[in-house]
Order: sequence, then C-alpha cells, then structure tokens
Amino acid sequence: MSDNDGKKTLGLRGGSNSGNVKQSFSHGRTKNVVVETKRKRVVVPKPGAAKPTTGGASPVAGDPSKRPAGITDAELERRMKALALAKAREAEEAAQREADEKAREEERDRRRAEAEAKEREEREREEALKAREEEERKRKEAEEKARVAEAAAAAAPKAAPAKPAAPVARKANDADTEDRGASGPRKVDRDRDAGRAERVVKAKPGRGDDGRRAGKLTLNDALAGGEGGRQRSMAAMKRKQERARQKAMGGQQEREKIVRDVQVPEAITVAELANRMAERVADVVKSLMQNGIMATQNQTIDADTAELIVEEFGHRVQRVSDADVEQAIDQVEDKAEDLQSRPPVITIMGHVDHGKTSLLDAIRQANVVSGEAGGITQHIGAYQVTTESGAVLSFLDTPGHAAFTSMRARGAQVTDIVVLVVAADDAVMPQTVEAINHAKAAKVPMIVAINKCDKPDANPQKVRTDLLQHEVVVEEMGGDVQTVEVSAKTRLGLDNLLEAIALQAEILELKANPDRSASGAVIEAQLDVGRGPVATVLVQNGTLKRGDIFVVGEQWGKVRALINDKGDRVDEAGPSVPVEVLGLNGTPEAGDVLNVVDTEAQAREIADYRAHSAREKRAAAGAATTLDQLMAKAKADQNVSELPILVKADVQGSAEAIVQAMEKIGNDEVRVRVLHYGVGAITETDIGLAEASGAPVIGFNVRANASARNTANQKGVEIRYYSVIYDLVDDIKAAASGLLSAEIRENFIGYASIKEVFKVSNVGKVAGCLVTEGVARRSAGVRLLRDNVVIHEGTLKTLKRFKDEVKEVISGQECGMAFENYDDIRPGDVIEIFEREEIERSL
Repeated sequence: MSDNDGKKTLGLRGGSNSGNVKQSFSHGRTKNVVVETKRKRVVVPKPGAAKPTTGGASPVAGDPSKRPAGITDAELERRMKALALAKAREAEEAAQREADEKAREEERDRRRAEAEAKEREEREREEALKAREEEERKRKEAEEKARVAEAAAAAAPKAAPAKPAAPVARKANDADTEDRGASGPRKVDRDRDAGRAERVVKAKPGRGDDGRRAGKLTLNDALAGGEGGRQRSMAAMKRKQERARQKAMGGQQEREKIVRDVQVPEAITVAELANRMAERVADVVKSLMQNGIMATQNQTIDADTAELIVEEFGHRVQRVSDADVEQAIDQVEDKAEDLQSRPPVITIMGHVDHGKTSLLDAIRQANVVSGEAGGITQHIGAYQVTTESGAVLSFLDTPGHAAFTSMRARGAQVTDIVVLVVAADDAVMPQTVEAINHAKAAKVPMIVAINKCDKPDANPQKVRTDLLQHEVVVEEMGGDVQTVEVSAKTRLGLDNLLEAIALQAEILELKANPDRSASGAVIEAQLDVGRGPVATVLVQNGTLKRGDIFVVGEQWGKVRALINDKGDRVDEAGPSVPVEVLGLNGTPEAGDVLNVVDTEAQAREIADYRAHSAREKRAAAGAATTLDQLMAKAKADQNVSELPILVKADVQGSAEAIVQAMEKIGNDEVRVRVLHYGVGAITETDIGLAEASGAPVIGFNVRANASARNTANQKGVEIRYYSVIYDLVDDIKAAASGLLSAEIRENFIGYASIKEVFKVSNVGKVAGCLVTEGVARRSAGVRLLRDNVVIHEGTLKTLKRFKDEVKEVISGQECGMAFENYDDIRPGDVIEIFEREEIERSL
C-alpha cells in the first residue's frame, strides 16, 4: 500500500524510527533503501506500582517488600537517574550518526555531479578538437593540391593556356565526399569510437594529432604535457610549434648555419668547447669518438684536437695562449697633448753610515734615523718634499748595507735622478761603487752629494779624485756630473743640492698622463697585523683612486685606502706620488708592477695565471734534468753540512736581503739553507715546520704570537729575534762555523836515528836510537822514514832509557823504541816524532 493512498505501512506504533538511505553503485547507479531503527523501551517505575523487567519481578520504590534485598530508596533513585542519562546519551549519539551520514551522502552527490560535469566538458572539448582537426586537414589538402596545380602550370609551355582551378576544387570535394560517403561514418566519427585510453591521450588541452598548438601558448599549456614524467620547457614547446608550422607550410626549411670565431686555448674541456661553438655537447662527444678520442664532457683536450673538431663543425679557429690574459692590462701609448709635468723621483744611494737618511731628514726637517734600529736604514722609505720655491720632489731612501743590494737596484730602476751620498772623511767605499753601477745600469743621471763637509778631516777633493777611478767625471774636472758639498748636521749646502736637483729635472722634461689607468712600482711590501697586506707603491702613470681594481705580481685587490708619507688618508695619488695601498688579497713581492684593470674577474684571472707560471718555473728550476745530475747533486749534498733556518721579517725587502746574505754564508763543507721566508709575525705553522726540520726561527723586527711561543716552548724550537742585520748575519755565520770540522794541524817535536836493532823476548824488535833533534814522547805519533820516504805511521809501543820506561827523551840522549804492530825496522832509518792539534775553523 502506497503513501499516496493516505494509508500507512503496518508496524508497531512508536516501536521504531524509519528513514531513507541512498545507496551508490558503479556506473552512476543509485538506489533508495528504507531503513528502520528499533528503539528500546524504557520503563520508568512509578511509586507504589510494580513493573516487570526482563530479569523477572523488579523492586518497586514504594514497596520495600518487593525490592531486592539491601536496596534503599536512595540507591534505587540513583540507579534510575543513571539509566535515564544512558538512554539520553544513546539518543544523542544516534542523532549525530544520522547527521554525519547525511553530510557524507551530500558530499558524495556533489563529487558525482562534478565528475559528470567534467566528463561532459571533456567530451565537448574532444568533439571540438576533432572538428577543428578535420577542417585543418581539409584545408591542408586543398592547399597542397593548389600548390601542385601551380607547379604544373609553371612547368607547362607559355603558349599553353593555364588550367582552370575547378578540377582542383572538385577533387577536394571528392575527397570530402569520400570521407562522408554513405558506405559508412566519417573518419572523425570512427576516431571518436576508439578506445578510452586513446581518447584521453588526444584530449590533452592544446594538442592535436600533429602536435600543433590550439590557441595561444601559455606556461600552463607547456607544462601540461609533462604530467607524470619529465616536463618540457617553454622553449622546447615553442620549437615544436615552430617545426609544426614549418611542416604545414610545405616542409621544414633548413636553417642557415652560423659560422663563429671560436677561441681555442692550449687546453679546454669538451663542454666549454661545445659552448663556444654553440653546438650540442653530445654532438661534440660523437665527433671526438669518430676521430678515435674517447672523452666525456668534463675531460680536457689539447688545442690541436679542439682545432680539428671546430673545423669539422664549420667554424673558424682562433688560437689563443694563456698569456693572452695579460692583454687586459692597458698598454696604450699616451698622446703628446695628454702629457703633463710630474715631480721627479730622486733616489738617495751610497755606502752605509755616509749620512743618506740624515741628509734626507735635513731636507724633510724630520727625524727618521732615530726610528731605525742601530741607526742604519733597513727599509726603503718613500717621501714627498715641497721646497721653498714650491717644487714637489719625491725621494726614495735606500739602505747602504751590503745585504741590501736588491733594494738599491730596485730604487735605481724606478727613479729619475740618483743622489750619490759620499762622506768627505771616508771617500769612495764598496757600496758607493755598487750604487754607481746600479745608476749606470739604469741609465739614470747622477748628482754627487759630498756629505760631512763640516768635519775637520773632510777632504772633498779626494772624493772627486776617487770617483774618476769608477768613470764618474765631475764638472770640476771637465765632466757632466754635478757635485754639491753639503752637511746634514749643519744644513750646509742643502739649497744648492735642491737647486741642482731642480735643474736636472728641468733638463729631463719629466711628463706623465694623469687621466689614464694607473700603473706603478711596489717599493716595499709588508703584512700588517691590523691592516693586512700593505704595499708601498710609487705611482708612475695615471692616477690611482680609491675603489680601483688592480693586479700586482701574483696578487690582486681593490684599493680600500691610500695613505701618503705623512700618514694621512687620501682619495687619489697621481704620477710620482708614493702611497701605501691597502686592500690586497696577499703580500706582493717588492719590485712588482701594479696595474689597474676593469673588473675583478680580469684581475683574478691574471693573478692566477702569473701564480701558475711562477709555480711551473720554480718546479722546473728545482727539478734535475737527468739522472746523472740527480746523482751528482745527491753525492755533493752528502759532503755538505747544512744549517737550516726559517726567516720572518717585517717587510718583503728585508726578508729578501736576509735570504741573499744567508746564501753568501758558507763554503764547500757547510752552507745555510733558508727553508722558508716571509713577512709577518711568527705563527704556529712556522714553529711546526721548524720542529720537523730541526731549524731555528729567525725573527727580524717581528715577534711570535702567543700560540707560537707556547708551541715553541713545548717542542723545544729556538726563536731568535733581531733588529739589526749586522747581528743576524754574524750570529748565523758563527752557528754555521760550528758545523765545520776542526782543522788538524801537526807539530813536529823531534827526530831520532836508529843506530842498532835488537830482538827482545816478549817485545819483538827494539830500535836503539839517538834523539838528534827536539824531544821524543811516549804519547806522540811517529813515522818511520827510510831514504826520506814514509814507510810506516803509527804509535810507540815502548820508550825506554836503559831499562826504565820513560815518558820522554830529550835531544842528544839515547833510548830504545818499539813500534806498535810493526817490526820492519833497520839501522839507518829515521823516526819522525809529531803531535796533532785540532784548530776550530770559522767562515
């Protein structure tokens, strides 16, 4: 019976709750099911009445006789309340379950609707794509037939009339008719009936059977083709679209090959070569394999192989060398109109203690001598002086000690004028001669300053005469070398000296271009604890500015600060200006050339190339060329004792001077070997190297840091500090002398002639001798001479006078002598008696 008849289904009243549940099956089928939930009957006992329970008679609250034994009214009431609460809780849970089920059903309906809508949308898009593909195919066929007809018409004789296009159109219609023939459905309809997997592949958005795009290419469309696998880049999708367009327009046209100029260095990786040719790495590897070379993209090939590959790919080869990185340094010739006058660079040279620094102090009105250890200059100082007339002069002060030869040579190379300081009371000395030779080698004009003219025993004329021996002809003797008599102590003749310098500078016409990239020479370099590597640079060309990127020797950097000779920071330094440069990545060598470049990459590349070249040169110089030379060197080293040392100095020039002085110490038996030298404080690394080599550490104007001191104390490494190079050289020479073997000197103390030979039992042959000269001692050494030829050398076994053993026998007395382990003695032989003495040697 239905609900429409107004009747209800048969059931217990109030005994159950009914509801509809919608079940979902596959393929979109659903079914409504009526579900009934049976409710439990809750019996609440009334006061004074008995209600049956499932377990039999239940106790009644008002009738204690019908209750179970021991149940009070309060207990019964508590139990009834608990039962009511349990029933209420069950009702709430049932309502919650029903609400959850209803929500899940609504969610399933929503998802089902979305899936149906999506499927419907995919079917519509698929049909639209099929229709568009069919139209595109027909258009292509029509264009192809029209193109064939045009080609045929062009090939026909000119007199022949052009064929009408109607047959072409008719053929196109016939082709269309074939597709739409009554014999069966169209091809597009047959395709639509293919399997589901094929439809899914063809239904990808924006793709057709021929791979062409539909509509505008977007990033999402480009990435959509890579779902579930490798995704294509946007560029790859565009290339594919372009290929499809080319194909539709009548076949893919071959792109014109771009011929490139490929720079080929001495060694290059396969990947880098492919990159320079703009070719695929796989193609280059394939070409190498075809030439019998198995190489991966990260392997290096030589220039000849690379040139062969480049020519195979049709490019032009440009062979370059690693040294071409040096071309980044600007070597442009300056134009005459760009040149401006610059201050002269004057180097003060001469023998030690002839007053060079004192003379410069008098000119500068400063006191540099007091700051130098031992009162001698051990660094190259660079200063600028402004004279009373307003002229600016750049002075370089060089050491005069014999150890500082390289410093003097470096000063002569970067200078315009050399002021040779000669003491009037000492005349020409060895370092004076050396300074003259440096000035001549550098082809620099010279001015002789005859110093200490205030002394009573001064003899300037003797200085002028001595200079003639070294081909220095002064003006007073008809030459062209100016001489000025000065006194640094009394400031005598300083004006005349400055006037002579100004005159010489005017003759030289010194000019430079301040507007180009700066270049200069490193006068001195040091490692400062607080400021890092610091180089004293004399700018020779251009203007060095703060922030400039430069390369100097094997180091590079960016100018962080410029400090002039007065200790003030400046923003730029022009030609002939000495400045301290901060901002290097390492300590350069004194004498290196500083050049400003455009970029950090260029500076780093040039510095790396120079460092690599220097390492190769050092390796080549240290390697023996043949096995014979190696064996000879090893044999020679066995006979030579070495004193190994480590040298750390405050500046590069001092370290060089110490190393050169150490190389001069020694002879064929002993020599000093400098294991390592550098600038800066003594570190723990230096102590470790010294311990491994058993060498002392020499610190020149530097000290060891705390960790180095502790390590040296633990490992027993000796650290010696010096501030004067005299003391250092003397101590090392004394230490090296200790390695020399002592000299053995023989002193002849007597002669004896054998008069007779006796045979004594238990002793052997005994010579009866007469001491003819000196004394015969028992402890001395003896030689047996026969006809002035030494036939035996040894010691005496016995020395007797009469029957007594004696220590010595003087001249004119007779004695008996027996040799140790030797009996071939004859009358007339002469015995030579001598003593050996060890004498210590020194270098």
